[in-house]
Amino acid sequence: MTTGGDPHRPAVQADPGTDELGPGDRGVKRLVFLGSGTLIVALSIWAIVTPTGAENAIGTAVSWISSGLGWYYFLAATLYLLFVLFVALSRYGRVKLGPQHATPDYGVFAWAAMLFAAGIGIDLMFFSVAGPVTHYLSPPSGDPATLEAARQAVVWTLFHYGITGWAMYALMGMVLGYFAFRYRLPLAIRSALYPLIGRRIHGRVGDTVDLAAIIGTIFGISVSLGIGVVQLNYGLLFLFGIPEGVAAQLGLVGVAVVMATVSAVAGVDRGIRRLSQLNVILAIVLMLYVLVLQGPAQLLEALVLNIGDYVSRFPSMTLNTFAYDQPVEWLNNWTLFFWAWWIAWAPFVGLFLARISRGRTLREFVAATLIIPFLFTATFLSVLGNSALDTVRRGDLAFGLTAMNSPEQGFYGLLDQYPGVLFSAGLATFVGLLLYVTSADSGALVMANLSSRLPTPISDAKPWLRVFWALATGLLTMAMLIVGGVDALTSATIIMGLPFSFVIFAIIWGLYKALRVERFRDDALRTTLPSSLSERTTVPPPGHVTGSWRNRVRRMLSYPGRRTAHRFVDDVARPALHEVAGELREQGLDATVTEEPDEHIDLPHLTLRVPMGPEQGFNYRLRPREKQTPAFAMRSVAEADTYLRMEVFLPEGGQGYDVLGYTREQVIADVLDQYERHLEFLRMHREVEPGQVLPDHASRHSDAPPEESG
Repeated sequence: MTTGGDPHRPAVQADPGTDELGPGDRGVKRLVFLGSGTLIVALSIWAIVTPTGAENAIGTAVSWISSGLGWYYFLAATLYLLFVLFVALSRYGRVKLGPQHATPDYGVFAWAAMLFAAGIGIDLMFFSVAGPVTHYLSPPSGDPATLEAARQAVVWTLFHYGITGWAMYALMGMVLGYFAFRYRLPLAIRSALYPLIGRRIHGRVGDTVDLAAIIGTIFGISVSLGIGVVQLNYGLLFLFGIPEGVAAQLGLVGVAVVMATVSAVAGVDRGIRRLSQLNVILAIVLMLYVLVLQGPAQLLEALVLNIGDYVSRFPSMTLNTFAYDQPVEWLNNWTLFFWAWWIAWAPFVGLFLARISRGRTLREFVAATLIIPFLFTATFLSVLGNSALDTVRRGDLAFGLTAMNSPEQGFYGLLDQYPGVLFSAGLATFVGLLLYVTSADSGALVMANLSSRLPTPISDAKPWLRVFWALATGLLTMAMLIVGGVDALTSATIIMGLPFSFVIFAIIWGLYKALRVERFRDDALRTTLPSSLSERTTVPPPGHVTGSWRNRVRRMLSYPGRRTAHRFVDDVARPALHEVAGELREQGLDATVTEEPDEHIDLPHLTLRVPMGPEQGFNYRLRPREKQTPAFAMRSVAEADTYLRMEVFLPEGGQGYDVLGYTREQVIADVLDQYERHLEFLRMHREVEPGQVLPDHASRHSDAPPEESG
């Protein structure tokens, strides 16, 4: 049951300015789908028809970006990291991804395991050997093949896989989770712009932002698929003698597309999640295999040294543009490519991180995202990288040159140094295949969701759309492999990541403005609802019950049942809200009281609504909740094994206190306390941010079922 409406309320339905394809709530965003799909298909066909022309155009664009905007990538990546750390360490870190009363969907261990899995990718195998060996034999500065070059080699690899990149994932994850779960906006990039442009996020501007996100994402995923194809192709040659070449690589792309298509049609998401968990286990087995055979003591000493060097050298590395003697080719192949790749993957991984982190505070989310996956990638890269460096430093230069010039061969070449190579190579190929298929399927899902209008943040797009994006990704990967293999994919990523890097700065500004609203709420609470009655005796704090202290003791020790709760609603709560609404109407306000039935409890949700024109409206909801009676409760005061509470919900979520047992006057006083707080919040916001549109997550509690709004 709903009443009225705030003209600034973010709606999930289509905006009249945006057409939809497809029936029902899961219509396709026409501009996003047709624009991105047409562009990708056109680029792919152009590259396939004229590979030489495409290669020259890509090379020219990359040279221009490298010479003119290389500094920008360094600066942008550093600013993203600083903003994420600022949010986590500031007072904003206490804000939750979801309503303030939301609790995490997963326990700490399960959540950490899924974050851990997010750090696994086939590129980790591809670059774990090639990266350190390349930086050792051809470092960006200094002499090659020296002790200092060896010490820098793994650190540069850790830098490219370190917290700078994970900060981009954390940034996108907290943006998506914050606006989707706290404001019930779409789980899409456009939602972060709501504080800047309001309802226009549902129109052309929002479509353009999502289109840019899809373009960056598909190139980032195509890089992973291209690397996977090359890696698997050599693995099949190593194990079974299947020759390398474009034909075999195109066949592998076709296999990935078919498997991703079957997954999309059959809906085997649970199976893909289990495969992801299996990936983690098998990757750890592979790492331990090398660790044991190479020598645990030596490798663990190197790991500690690498992490120490990474921490101590990070400030100088993060803004090191090599301005006085620039290694252009090295920068294009490594730092610029990796920063563009992280940017391209940010919507993809950020969406996954957001969906598993509902109920976490921003501080918890950032800390876990920066630390947990990086610890695994650092360990994996250090173990494999130092093992490869040891092989080269002991005189096997041929292995080093192979790893530097053909990274897919370097990984298998390292495994060939140890006994049981058929087992380890077979395991590596199997892990690569699982990662390859999982990336194709998950990427298709994310792009399908970004190009769809979904009814809830946790809904998924229709299977046919996932099939389309699986095919489009396969087509683009094939085209880039024909043009120039992995090099063409890396160059294209540097180009396509650039537009979305500008979008990220707009996202940062939108999130910051939304978080300032949270600060105004806290300031308004402290101003109007002090925790000490000695500061201001006319307004008690939330949940404080005045009156006889004996009545207060009785209330604290009571665990009321349904009969008592019904009596409270009929005699106290409903009359109190109607009295307040009547008085507000006397003052010229359009105040209403609505009731909604609860599916599980035979008690209504009572909501007082006061719309305020273009400002954010005031909602005061009393929501019944059934809880287990605590073991320490005396039987004489507990009617049953469960008892009922009437909890207060405001625009920002549940307040965590119960008013069942209040008198009518006390309920009225609590409503007025919260209303005064809301007015103070609006006043402070108007003075500091004149003209800013507030996302009105107040009314979502009236639109969504309790489970969704909770």
